[in-house]
Amino acid sequence: MLQTLLPVTGPVMICILVGFCWKKLNVPYDTDMVTRLVMCIGAPCLVVAAMTNGAVSRSVIEEMFWVTLVLIMVTLLLAAIVIALSRQSMRALLGPLVFPNAGNMGLPVCLFAFGDRGLVLALAVFMMLSLVHFTLGIALVSGRSVFQEMIRNPIIYSIAAALVMIYGGLSLPKWAQNTVSILGDMTIPLMLITLGVSLANMQVSHLGKSVVFALLRLGIGVAVGLGVATGFGLTGVARGVVILQSAMPVAVFNYLFAMRYGREPQVVAGMVVVSTLLSFLLLPALLIYVI
Repeated sequence: MLQTLLPVTGPVMICILVGFCWKKLNVPYDTDMVTRLVMCIGAPCLVVAAMTNGAVSRSVIEEMFWVTLVLIMVTLLLAAIVIALSRQSMRALLGPLVFPNAGNMGLPVCLFAFGDRGLVLALAVFMMLSLVHFTLGIALVSGRSVFQEMIRNPIIYSIAAALVMIYGGLSLPKWAQNTVSILGDMTIPLMLITLGVSLANMQVSHLGKSVVFALLRLGIGVAVGLGVATGFGLTGVARGVVILQSAMPVAVFNYLFAMRYGREPQVVAGMVVVSTLLSFLLLPALLIYVI
């Protein structure tokens, strides 16, 4: 069993631990600069490089987009019901319950679990989640239109470029393909190290509430992932990717949005930390199930 789990969970945990220890040792780490580097260069290049390498067919990518859209809608409905019944703030808690960490954690987990094919499918899920998170997600937490922020997000343009190339049957020159590949390769380790730094930075309070909603994020994620994968009749790598991506912990961006718009940031910080720690207990069982 360890031979199956360690190649997947080991690199993820070690990279996160590097970032966590780096911060705890008070070594300077420019989180804002690294985040901008990943979001503006690394992640867009990773999207273009992975989505245009022909690892999976266009029809499979299309299916993953629709599966992810349904996944978001079902999760949104269940999360809204839970929050309404518990009489908590919809604007503060809906985003953290709906949007998992499909980037920092989901991409490397799927890559190490299923190889390049898993990475491409995980990227398809990540792209749809990012598209909704940076539009509807920000609108939910802010209470206003965020069209300007959306059009400034480089990942949106990388998604558009990848789709144009896929549907147009286009390909990059060899030098350009190598360039986006090498720039994209920095994304996953930097994402994980930055996640570790972010976890070390967060000040957690209202721990009881955070634990309850962190458990709900993981529980809803696993249940919806299993349900949607079964409903669409997914098998093999596609089924595993959908379940794993749906079961990821609370995305760090939810904390950043909560800080920016004053929506119970300490509670959301606790949800990020607790759900991330709990996910390492959940991941072995999920990996044994899906691999």
